[in-house]
Amino acid sequence: MAQRSDLSKLTSDEKDALIYALLARVEELERRLGLNSSNSGKPPSSDGFKKEPRVKSLREPSGKKSGGQAGHEGKTRRQVENPDEVIDHYPPVCAGCGGALGAEVSTDYQKRQVFNRPEPQPLQVTEQRAHRGGCPHCGEATQAAFPEEVTAAVQYGASITALVVYLQCWQLVPEDRLAELLHDVFRVDLATATIAAMGHKKAEELAGLADHIGQQVKQAPVKHLDETGYRIAGLLQWLPVASTGFLTFYRTAHKRGAMLTGVLGIIVHDCWKPYFAMEGVVHALCNAHHLRELKALIDIEKEPWALAMSRFLRHACHAVNLARRRHIGLKPGFLWWLSARYDRIIVQGLAFHENQPPLGALVGTRERKRRGCARRRTGHNLLLRLQDHKADVLRFLTNPDVPFTNNQAEQDIRMMKVKQKISGCFRTETGAQTFAILRTILSTARKQGWNLLDTLTQPSVILAHNLRTS
Repeated sequence: MAQRSDLSKLTSDEKDALIYALLARVEELERRLGLNSSNSGKPPSSDGFKKEPRVKSLREPSGKKSGGQAGHEGKTRRQVENPDEVIDHYPPVCAGCGGALGAEVSTDYQKRQVFNRPEPQPLQVTEQRAHRGGCPHCGEATQAAFPEEVTAAVQYGASITALVVYLQCWQLVPEDRLAELLHDVFRVDLATATIAAMGHKKAEELAGLADHIGQQVKQAPVKHLDETGYRIAGLLQWLPVASTGFLTFYRTAHKRGAMLTGVLGIIVHDCWKPYFAMEGVVHALCNAHHLRELKALIDIEKEPWALAMSRFLRHACHAVNLARRRHIGLKPGFLWWLSARYDRIIVQGLAFHENQPPLGALVGTRERKRRGCARRRTGHNLLLRLQDHKADVLRFLTNPDVPFTNNQAEQDIRMMKVKQKISGCFRTETGAQTFAILRTILSTARKQGWNLLDTLTQPSVILAHNLRTS
């Protein structure tokens, strides 16, 4: 921009151009200030302490009361038939005459049960003895072999290792705090180096199963893809995820664009451009992202077509959900009507932007020469994306296996950010890969309905055999 002392030298046209450029810049900055977690991809933590209460949602009201619905299976604690301990309380004196009473006058009773944590017990120590004996026939001395899992003079068993891995990789307890927790609750003293070694060893044991899960995700008819940035060894690297309703596969990557290879079927994603470079796949776009972008256009730019498109996507989602509950598909005539309505909204939006004045490209008194196509407004870019990828946006209408959003991958990747907030970055790539392998196993086990502690103590061959893919 021109300096204040130079403003008097500008012509009227140059001043108008400068004012237009400044207004465009102010408009852009105001739009940035108006973005938050409800109308963009920004995380809720970026809203700050002055964020508005979360009273608004992209979901429309269902008309149902809040809380558990009719037929919901409750989880209220029930009394047990055989308690571990019974303590009897007898009335000491009569409430009428004050005479002494005791257990012999009891006729009936009321009972209440208190559930409590038992006191920590010392670790159970099992001594393995491999005896040596001489042969009575030839005199040769023979040494018995220890079990394969017994490799040291003193070591921790599978249950302790499973507990450590579970707390660290699923509950995301950092190593130092995990050592304190084990000491306070279980009277177990573990060094942080031992905790890390347990994780590395368990990851090596389950690496083959994690690869098998990755292959199953690649071959699934529909899978969800997403990625998040992470500091690994002091550098920005990436933790991509590929998941289904039954499987989760995490991995590490040096570059964000390092796509998963050998993928078949339909991939659901957020319309990031490198996904379209993948071969042999069909795309389905996340409409939750579209609804957030449309909300920003409604709240900030006040573009009328955005409200129409937002309502269309919500109504289409509602129609699909009703059809799936009835186990029927949408009728061809209704699908044609939805497609035509989508096209009309796109045409309405394009006409709106064609009538808008072009964005200024003047900076100061000199015109900036831009390469390529002219600069477009945010809403115009979204319109063109919705127009070019119409089939990918509306794939949930024609394929019952394709969801409306990419929430599956976002839910699976969310805990990675929680891990980063709690423990920070990974110091080594080995540590990041260990976490990715173990989280792959634990997340998949949770979706399969397995007990996580039992999963960490079973052989990977048995786990792979019992793996469900659909």
